[in-house]
Amino acid sequence: MAFALMGPEASFFRVLDQHRVSLIQSLKEGPGEAPRKEASSSEVLVSIENIIQDIVTSLARNEAPFLTLDNRSNWENIKFEDSVGLQMIPHCSTKKIKSDSAQSAQRFALILKILSMIYKLVQSNTYATKRDIYYTDIQLFGNQSVVDNIINDISCMLKVPRRYLHILSTSKGLIAGNLSYIEEDGTKVNCTCSTAVAVPSNIQGIRNLATDAKFLLIVEKDATFQRLLDDNFCNKLSPCIIITAMSFEAHNLTVPTIRWLGLLPSDIERLNIPKDTLIPLTKRDQMKLDSILKRPYVTCQPFWKKEMEIMAELKMKAEIQALTFISSDYLSRVYLPNKLQFGGWI
Repeated sequence: MAFALMGPEASFFRVLDQHRVSLIQSLKEGPGEAPRKEASSSEVLVSIENIIQDIVTSLARNEAPFLTLDNRSNWENIKFEDSVGLQMIPHCSTKKIKSDSAQSAQRFALILKILSMIYKLVQSNTYATKRDIYYTDIQLFGNQSVVDNIINDISCMLKVPRRYLHILSTSKGLIAGNLSYIEEDGTKVNCTCSTAVAVPSNIQGIRNLATDAKFLLIVEKDATFQRLLDDNFCNKLSPCIIITAMSFEAHNLTVPTIRWLGLLPSDIERLNIPKDTLIPLTKRDQMKLDSILKRPYVTCQPFWKKEMEIMAELKMKAEIQALTFISSDYLSRVYLPNKLQFGGWI
């Protein structure tokens, strides 16, 4: 397959354009939801103050205070909607973090500790990364995952995205392609160069986004992302955007039109990928796969379910790098262009 330097012909994107039209139409026809009102700093501060007031009131009554959180670990509380993706259901089950329980007293204290830090950040209009918070007291927190989980709990408890807590992700994403924007400090950024651009941690400060991209390709692994850059993928399939390492929050950073390109389990046999390039599923992998297949929303996604059943049957998985056994540039030259041109996604 040959490519013109300025990108493929318009007909190449025919299936993508049809897919886009159908998605827009389904969103128009669906019941839809009113967009969530963005939380102001003052509202976040009031929410924290109300939590502290409830604790003080409980103590004044000689009662052990507790915190109530939506139970994020219960998949019965999760639903999938095309317009949003995965999200918590209304009136979901909750859990209590008790201050007088040996199992949760420390977590109760740590939540209050980080709540106080968040209050100061929001009040002073300053920002900190999750890593910054961890390093304020390494011995107290123990490890980074404790901080990450508590921040997620607080975000869920206050019902606001993490960025409204003035806490930024530790790692930055990388982006390249047909995109330009202006950063918070006025710096103009053009992502069409041959090297990737780091996405600012404070995405709220980004403005004047401009793009004519036909699609956005999310790449999980940095090595694969760099390989696509080296193969001049952005120019060959222009206009497009490729990005790596970014997280998405339902309703706020969600991508309702996201689709799974691969490497799909069904691709393993179809492309005759050698067994010596495959990775056996560990016991943990198999338990995870079984758990996902039992999640309520998966039953509504037959194509997802089929791919996971194929993986369970094969008892093997493949990294995207397994495609290099065909040729070093097979991913950028054949696999992705064909998937995009003929709609090989789920």
